[in-house]
Amino acid sequence: MKHETLGFFEKVYNVVRCIPYGRVSSYGAIAKYLGATKSARIVGYAMNNSGGKDVPAHRVVNRKGLLTGKHHFEGTNLMQQLLENEGVEVVENQIQNFDTLFWDPSKELGEL
Repeated sequence: MKHETLGFFEKVYNVVRCIPYGRVSSYGAIAKYLGATKSARIVGYAMNNSGGKDVPAHRVVNRKGLLTGKHHFEGTNLMQQLLENEGVEVVENQIQNFDTLFWDPSKELGEL
């Protein structure tokens, strides 16, 4: 993996660590905040590689509130269980009240 990509991953991890308990963000919102609007997929790759780095990757979902990354968690429903433990309701892999729970780093963290 390129060195620049690893640097980007660390920036992603720093943003994800800011997502409050019981809230969620999206791959695209994080990419946009980092100035890489078309890099939502790379944010997803960063989440896939975040194991053991104290990153709450379960709080990152797709732009519609779907748990698209759940197959990267151990067990069948670990991502959903982690979210539900934080009070987030999930029905058929879909976050309920997504608009209310959505955390936008561009609005919450200000400029880089």
